[in-house]
Amino acid sequence: MSGPDRAGLPGLQAFLEPPQPEQPGTPGPPGPQPIRPESPGTPGGRASGHRLILAAWLLAGVAGLVAILTINIGRPQGVVDTPIVGGPAPAFDLQTLDGGRLSLVQLRGSPVVLNFWASWCIPCREEAPLLTAAALDYERQGLRVLGVVYQDDTNNARAFMTSYGQTYPGLLDPDGRTAIDYGVFGIPETYFIDAAGIVRSRQIGALTADDLRRQIETILP
Repeated sequence: MSGPDRAGLPGLQAFLEPPQPEQPGTPGPPGPQPIRPESPGTPGGRASGHRLILAAWLLAGVAGLVAILTINIGRPQGVVDTPIVGGPAPAFDLQTLDGGRLSLVQLRGSPVVLNFWASWCIPCREEAPLLTAAALDYERQGLRVLGVVYQDDTNNARAFMTSYGQTYPGLLDPDGRTAIDYGVFGIPETYFIDAAGIVRSRQIGALTADDLRRQIETILP
């Protein structure tokens, strides 16, 4: 095709002529840019870190709440007949919340209600007024009510007893030895010990008024 004919067809001319290489320094079209993760120092990075920390705390809180609410799930409730029932109550000598000491031997000759509890235990709050009343109602008949603090902070335990008007002794069991000796595997648990030091019944879970009255009557002289 002659020169004039090619000049009249610019589209064909562009097709036939090879592309010219780009000159150094000539800006080309921008290519795709890599996505870079935000550094911890950027506002977005800090926000993401805070969200992760908050989520971790929420999960930990939910797990703790579930553990507290389900401490009695999957185990028998009410009065149960276990090997400790009918045998001598395991001896103990524990410090009291007011700084003294108290042993089971000192109470020989008196019926004893031994309750394992903690301030963080929801069922323990439900039965606390019943134990407070029982300690007063049966005092003239020689009944002694004791509360063994189970895996709890001393100050929280003291505040709990004060809030429920519990003037009977609160006992500290820091290494859990007494709880182990009695076979406690969840709270609340209550043991009813007669004047001769024999465990006559064991209550697993929160006491009702009827539970408490019936079992106290079995250990009164």
